[in-house]
Amino acid sequence: MLPPVLQNLRIPVVGSPMFIVSGPELVIAQCKAGIVGSFPALNAREAAGDPPLLDQWLTRITEELDRHNQANPDQPAAPFAVNQIVHKSNTRLDRDIEICHRHKVPVWITSLGARPEVNAAAHDCGGIALHDIIDNRFARKAIEKGADGLIAVAAGAGGHAGRQSPFALLQEIRDWFDGPLLLSGAIATGRAVLAAQVAGADLAYIGSPFIATTEANAQPEYKQMICDSGAMDIVTSSLFTGVSGNYLAPSIRNAGMDPDALDSADAETMNFASTGASAKPKAWSQIWGAGQGIGAIRNVQPVRAYIDALAAEYLAARASVAALPDGGWRTN
Repeated sequence: MLPPVLQNLRIPVVGSPMFIVSGPELVIAQCKAGIVGSFPALNAREAAGDPPLLDQWLTRITEELDRHNQANPDQPAAPFAVNQIVHKSNTRLDRDIEICHRHKVPVWITSLGARPEVNAAAHDCGGIALHDIIDNRFARKAIEKGADGLIAVAAGAGGHAGRQSPFALLQEIRDWFDGPLLLSGAIATGRAVLAAQVAGADLAYIGSPFIATTEANAQPEYKQMICDSGAMDIVTSSLFTGVSGNYLAPSIRNAGMDPDALDSADAETMNFASTGASAKPKAWSQIWGAGQGIGAIRNVQPVRAYIDALAAEYLAARASVAALPDGGWRTN
């Protein structure tokens, strides 16, 4: 059974945290529309000497969702989540953990490393911890270190994606784990959300379609490129961050590079943006990430409009499956 914080959503969907793109406007809109909204803590960047922006963001999100719930008791907002990058390159981690603990963040998402103390902090303030993984080995380690649930990042996901088929990844995890399990990878329609559940996931984890929303913190050209592109326009490369990720080929061309002839990078050089004298284009700000499911996205629209359509598709898919003819299939 899902923990209470993940129950009673409008549809079984969590909006995935996207570097730069996810901010308070997007998260608040997602939660008000009935799905879990999330953002990476590292997106809240302040100038040196200024008060922590993460503190301000969490105050704003909490207060706006509280006001919404008071005004709409019959349609309360979904909870929100904060993503912590648990990697040695994140020098803010301890500070951000303290801020999230103080604000009693309900859902913690950890990436690029499993740390027991982060899970303990989430539990201590009444939250749950979900860890994203790309294979069964990392899944086992995450649960052993205290995570409550898993986010299976399969092939086709945007940003730092896995390489395995969702069917292979989910079946290996479900062989031993019956806790909360989310699936990420090319999910953009209500039919795909239902398919994720049928394959063994509890909820779908959706990111790229939200880039093409009015509330997303993305350049207009980025949003339009999502609408104009499809699965054939997605390129997988480790060049830009040191970790394999999926990116939009047109953005690579715009940066003066050939998406069909990219070098690889050592994972030890992992970073979220090129610095110093490097001539390499910056991931996320110049080289734009996206998943293979973007072929379903045709126009930039408000978050509410996209989630309304997603919910309608999901309910229609459930009804169509229930109405399938028997077909005379043998069961013995």
